[in-house]
Amino acid sequence: MASILNVAAYHFVALSDPEALRGQLEARAQELDLKGTILLASEGLNLFLAGAPPAVKTFLAELSADARFSGLAVKESWSERVPFRKLRARVKREIIRMNHPTIRPDHGRAVAVDAHTLKRWLDAGHDDQGRAVVMLDTRNDFEILAGRFNGAVDLGLQKFSDFPAAIDKAREQFDGKTVVSYCTGGIRCEKAALFMNQIGLRHHFQLEGGILAYFEHVGGEHFEGSCTVFDERRALTSGLEPEALEAARESASPAPEQAH
Repeated sequence: MASILNVAAYHFVALSDPEALRGQLEARAQELDLKGTILLASEGLNLFLAGAPPAVKTFLAELSADARFSGLAVKESWSERVPFRKLRARVKREIIRMNHPTIRPDHGRAVAVDAHTLKRWLDAGHDDQGRAVVMLDTRNDFEILAGRFNGAVDLGLQKFSDFPAAIDKAREQFDGKTVVSYCTGGIRCEKAALFMNQIGLRHHFQLEGGILAYFEHVGGEHFEGSCTVFDERRALTSGLEPEALEAARESASPAPEQAH
């Protein structure tokens, strides 16, 4: 029976002291014998951690006690062993690289749709206003090979920083439709939605918590395949169970910060 708790979380929030916070979080994670990745930037936090359930929950409770991380949304999954070899804590310019400094948490979050509402829309074939719903995949092309929402638009991204140019070029196909951007855990589709707002695209949402939250709350309906993750499990089924995929194994492994 799986006994290791794996958690993924991000929080898009302005941080004035990412380096000091890195040291604090790294030390506490080491004390609790957690493995994984903690990424910090002036725009927020992105983490993937695994360990004994009480230790993981203690870390998250202490983190959420910081007012800046109040309401931290966490995606959980289980494994038989820790899928990370070590703990890495780093400060980056961005928690996910987009190369658009005007996309900042100071300007507010992107409008989100939760998993239950999205499933209802997809079941009906339209949103609550009757507009057709288009799923927009903001992940890299090799991730999409493992699985995606049925009929989702694939922009052919090699890296997330390609998104701004790609969406600007493809924007006409979204006219009159409701666009729901999605990714693995939420940070990429949130920044994507903020950028779409910036360039004037209307009727767009991010999927709250990404694919992992969708799997957790409503299962795999309307999604075909598995979700690539950036640890030794390689990919998760809609039941949040590991599934080793040849495509994932053979692909060059990007840096862990690409995982959301």
